[in-house]
Amino acid sequence: MKTSDFSYHLPSELIAQTPVEPRDQSRLMVLNRSHGSINHHRFFEIADYLQAGDVLVFNDSRVIPARLIGRKVDTGGRVEVLLLHQLDTAIWEALVKPSKRLNIGAKVEITDNSTTSSNKAKVLAEITGLGQDGIKVITFSDEALLPQLGSTPLPPYIHTPLTDPERYQTVYARAPGSVAAPTAGLHFTPELLGKIERKGARCLFVTLHVGLDTFRLVREDDPLRHPIHREYGRLTQEVANQLSQAKMDGRRVICVGTTTVRITEAAAQASKPSILLPFEGWVSLFILPGYQFHMVDALITNFHLPRSTPLMLVTAFAGKDFISRAYEEAIARRYRFYSFGDAMLVL
Repeated sequence: MKTSDFSYHLPSELIAQTPVEPRDQSRLMVLNRSHGSINHHRFFEIADYLQAGDVLVFNDSRVIPARLIGRKVDTGGRVEVLLLHQLDTAIWEALVKPSKRLNIGAKVEITDNSTTSSNKAKVLAEITGLGQDGIKVITFSDEALLPQLGSTPLPPYIHTPLTDPERYQTVYARAPGSVAAPTAGLHFTPELLGKIERKGARCLFVTLHVGLDTFRLVREDDPLRHPIHREYGRLTQEVANQLSQAKMDGRRVICVGTTTVRITEAAAQASKPSILLPFEGWVSLFILPGYQFHMVDALITNFHLPRSTPLMLVTAFAGKDFISRAYEEAIARRYRFYSFGDAMLVL
């Protein structure tokens, strides 16, 4: 297995720059693993593939205003900070640009540029540590002002400004902590969730705060050498009980998004063979072809970047030949790719 096995060519015009409105009008490719079929629908038709007793698992993490713009105190040079996750009060791990010129002791002033008032909100950020892969440890003078000073970070391949930041949140997002949206959930509307529940399916919610691997592709030729970055997650006792019961009853567990797969599978690995236990902590599970899934019976996901860890997870679930064929067909049929793109249901 090589990282190049997960490469493909995507015409740039198929990278979705804006979301489809309404949310559930995006396209849906349905892959059936039992007989290798591929069908094409609109996302709202996903309810036709669900049945009473199904359990859908959603990631309720909310994207934080993690993008901060400031100036170096000594030179006035522009600095961009992307918060990754909090280590302690007012202490965060972050990515910084330009990275090479900012070492321990460097100070950045972050100001609220949305107002012309002379009383602008200001925060002083100091580089107090260095991590792996260019990550900096930053201590802020006033953490309480960060939500006011920050903005919603969009992936680097999206170049069209987002007029409504809530459009990069799922309709059920409630646990702040992600630096990117769990994008498979962006297609759901309150009306569609209601329709799913009226069919007798259950909607459960777990939390995994999306982190650095959303932005970073696998650079190693051997993906096994890629250091997966940990993400913080939570799966409650109530959810664990319901998932355990569903598996004992032979009912389907359908994960909405690769992050949901990772937290659910991580909890399963930390549990007894037949009973899922509640889980809270860091998740560093890297799912590659050959992985034996414990909980997931079906998967809802978007179309992922080449050489990315989410694409490797989806390939592990559906098989390389099937996913390669599906992606070729998606490109031929002009599906929209990545965060604001179309979706796939793998049964």
